[in-house]
Amino acid sequence: MQEEESVVEGKGWKMIKRDESEPRKEVGLAEAIERYGRKRSYSNENMMEGIEAIPGLVTNTPPRKKAKSHPPPINTINSAAPPSPLPSPHGSPPPESIWPSAPPSGHSSPQPQAQAPVQPDLSLTTLLALPSLLSHFSSLPPSLQSHVLLTFLRHSPLSVLRTLHSVLTPTLARDFLTLLPPELVSLILSFLPFPDLARASRVSKSWRAIIDSDPVLWRDLLKGTRIWFGHDSETAFSDAIMARRRHQGIPAPNSLPLPHPYKILFKSRHLTRSRWVTNQEPKRLTFPAHGRSVVTCLIFSHGRIISASDDHSIHVYSPVTGTLIRSLDGHDGGVWALAATKNTLVSGSTDRTVRIWDLETGRCTHVFGGHTSTVRCLAIVKPEMIDYENEHGIMVREKWPKRPLIVTGSRDHSLRVWTLPRPGDEEYRCYGADDTEVDPSEEDVDDNPYHKLHLEGHDHAVRALAARGRTLVSGSYDCTVRIWDIITGDCKWVLVGHTQKVYSVVLDINRNLACSGSMDGTVRVWNLSTGQCQHILAGHTSLVGLLGLSPSYLVSAAADSTLRVWDPDSGELRHTLAAHSGAITCFQHDEFKVLSGSDGTLKMWDIRDGTQVRDLLTGIVGVWQVVFEGRWCVAASNRMDSTVLDVWDFGNDEDEDWEGEPPGGLYDEDSDYDEEEEEDLDRTQAEVDAMDQDLDGVLSDAEFGDADQDQELGATDDDDHEGRPAAWRGLSLSTDADDSTKASTSRETSASHYRSRSSARTRSQREAPSSAGPSEPQLRMLPTLEETPTRPRTRNAGHRRRWQP
Repeated sequence: MQEEESVVEGKGWKMIKRDESEPRKEVGLAEAIERYGRKRSYSNENMMEGIEAIPGLVTNTPPRKKAKSHPPPINTINSAAPPSPLPSPHGSPPPESIWPSAPPSGHSSPQPQAQAPVQPDLSLTTLLALPSLLSHFSSLPPSLQSHVLLTFLRHSPLSVLRTLHSVLTPTLARDFLTLLPPELVSLILSFLPFPDLARASRVSKSWRAIIDSDPVLWRDLLKGTRIWFGHDSETAFSDAIMARRRHQGIPAPNSLPLPHPYKILFKSRHLTRSRWVTNQEPKRLTFPAHGRSVVTCLIFSHGRIISASDDHSIHVYSPVTGTLIRSLDGHDGGVWALAATKNTLVSGSTDRTVRIWDLETGRCTHVFGGHTSTVRCLAIVKPEMIDYENEHGIMVREKWPKRPLIVTGSRDHSLRVWTLPRPGDEEYRCYGADDTEVDPSEEDVDDNPYHKLHLEGHDHAVRALAARGRTLVSGSYDCTVRIWDIITGDCKWVLVGHTQKVYSVVLDINRNLACSGSMDGTVRVWNLSTGQCQHILAGHTSLVGLLGLSPSYLVSAAADSTLRVWDPDSGELRHTLAAHSGAITCFQHDEFKVLSGSDGTLKMWDIRDGTQVRDLLTGIVGVWQVVFEGRWCVAASNRMDSTVLDVWDFGNDEDEDWEGEPPGGLYDEDSDYDEEEEEDLDRTQAEVDAMDQDLDGVLSDAEFGDADQDQELGATDDDDHEGRPAAWRGLSLSTDADDSTKASTSRETSASHYRSRSSARTRSQREAPSSAGPSEPQLRMLPTLEETPTRPRTRNAGHRRRWQP
């Protein structure tokens, strides 16, 4: 018993009996953590809730201000707990079981409460502890920071990870297209096919702006898909789109950049290539026009159908509804020539007049007289940048002409050059314009301020012409083709080679060549620099009445019921389109297709492989005209003794930005007038007029010769009303064939504005080798005027008017 009652003790300690121990209050883990947290929270104030103040400790710390609002409670369920201040034999408990926690084994304690400690206190504790935690975290090296963060992430629930992801993703994202140089961006995007590129442009506004405005990207796409045609066709399209935007004042400030014109061109050409083949049932509209008369001309311009007929009328229709918008009446004969630019229309008729119309109002604003026979062909020449050889023999690039011109060709064997009146210019009506009993051919063109040049030299009717820049090409029934400078009036070349009448001509100023089709069944390609025949395209067996030229193809249509597709550079025959059974009456082509009309059918061909695609019209009497642009196609035909216009729309509702390319690449978007250039032209012309007055009394050697010739023919000074040299007067007195040939040169001189004598000699030197070239046959003898059905009316020789701006 004594052993049991002995005291167990050691140095500095002893074991007290159970019944001798003082009663002590045991505290659970949760309550201990709560008290520790309160102690940490109020350590600066040296106070703890429920604990007496430490005596003897004085503090000057002001009382803590009351918070304006309590912070939102932090949900601690399934969350990581702060580090425990108490030692634990098992380490830190897992986050799921921190509240409540079991006491250490071997110690008895009351059961913890079912609920966690009061949440606002813990939230406040956590928030107040964040600055010290952040300072400790910032002091760690990057490797340990990564370790700590990964540890936190491993113990974080999915909701917390989602929140972190939503914050980190935009922070870490990098838009490489906006950061890389444009050259690298173009290179990267060039590897994407068009469908992927279209999807990439929908990623963001910045991506769309980058993709849409990259000209290199769209140029490469055009070339990669074989719809880059070259020969300045893409540049002309781009210039037209940019000019339209300048006119419309777009893009607006602070708006998204507009797509580059090459993107619009890519889409338009892609639609042109695909829709015309895949759209088997295009929208179609059919309506009568011009009664039973023949449609002689058909134009599609700025969303308007313009048709002319031998019934003396010109009609303007809507392609959407087919309604007649305007009826332009005024001609006293059939209308056989038509050209339009913007809201201005020019027409030529068998009544020998040229009329200018305002398409907005339908008024005839000007009537030009001067031709003595039918005006069979005409063209509007718009200012454009061209390369030409100046008077010093240097190639320069300038805009010519300085303002739009009209060139007309007539059965009276001549051509005339007029200034195209501007909207609002003073109206001019020739003599007899409003009186059917007066002949307008008696008009004195000197009274017309818009008349510029009278180009004489052809010995028969002028059947066809083409003009661009400073160059005019005319084809005549005299079997020749002539090349003119429409600024000076010089005849640069007389191209001899055809053995029968020339019915069609085309001009390509980019290649510097012209092509002509003749009744002899051949097509000739002429070099405008040398005046030599570059290629003779043989194969047709009858009259080649129609020619068309695009950047890659030359197409000829003949009365032998075939069309032929040629390479304009090499003269190689690409395809022969043979499915019609009658003469080809009309056709038009582009880089994808050919539309041809004949014998009651309108056919479409694939120009690249020469196959027939479909028949647009069948079972009709005849097709007079056909024209297409972009999504629209218009044909004039005869059926059931009436004339009908058919309109096809190959586009869908989403194809509103489908832009058509006009034939020849001639656009109306850019301004036709350059005020500064016109002022320079006026000053230059004033200087020329002053020189002209000084030289009026001086005769060149050639003029002396011509004057002697006139004296031999009986001409006297009394015949010259203006006192000018005889060479400046009309030489209708010449009857001998040789004299007539010599006089043509003088007439050319009189019809043009002032030219130096050296330029006249240069022209003579150029004409001489062209007519006697080794590759050109001699010109056959022409029929006499009595045998010519288009004999011009003889007029009294009057004074010739010099060129004025």
